[in-house]
Amino acid sequence: MRIIAGLGNPEDKYYLTRHNAGFLAVDQIANLHNADWNYNKKFKSDICALFGGTDGNKSVLLVKPRTYMNKSGEAIANVLNYYHLLPKRLGFIPVSDAPLADSLTVIHDDLDIELGKFKISLDSRSAGNRGVQSIIDRIKTKNFTRVRIGIRALALIKIPAEKFVLQKFSPDEMKTVSALIDDLVRRELKLF
Repeated sequence: MRIIAGLGNPEDKYYLTRHNAGFLAVDQIANLHNADWNYNKKFKSDICALFGGTDGNKSVLLVKPRTYMNKSGEAIANVLNYYHLLPKRLGFIPVSDAPLADSLTVIHDDLDIELGKFKISLDSRSAGNRGVQSIIDRIKTKNFTRVRIGIRALALIKIPAEKFVLQKFSPDEMKTVSALIDDLVRRELKLF
């Protein structure tokens, strides 16, 4: 089971905001596979299951936490616990994080990356993203894959970061982000 979590805020008023780039990404993945979302109370998330591969035996679970960005770790930990994907530990020492690095991908916005660009990182710190930090704090490891979608634009110079991320993408920015996500899904994520 592979988990791809998009980070964002669940209310409609936040949907097309820069901070919801992760939600936009997993929504676009679901749309490409003609898949539907369902709310899962145990996971505190909207989830969408995809099946594929040559034998139809591989599965991907798309996740959109409803816990809000800054508490994303709660929902992600619930999903990982349910599927027994958290690393085994001896006391406080992880035995191995390798399976988690292959199983968990988190997609989120990043102010340090220019709009229209992305970076994929593994085993990296949160760099100030509170949603990512929440995940690291809850699952006790940073050894997972992160897809960081750039949202930096010229308007950021004049607006405090916490207000900038909650602004909606302009129509032109939305086209750029949509094309970027499409490229990501088709060329980088290799779902099946």
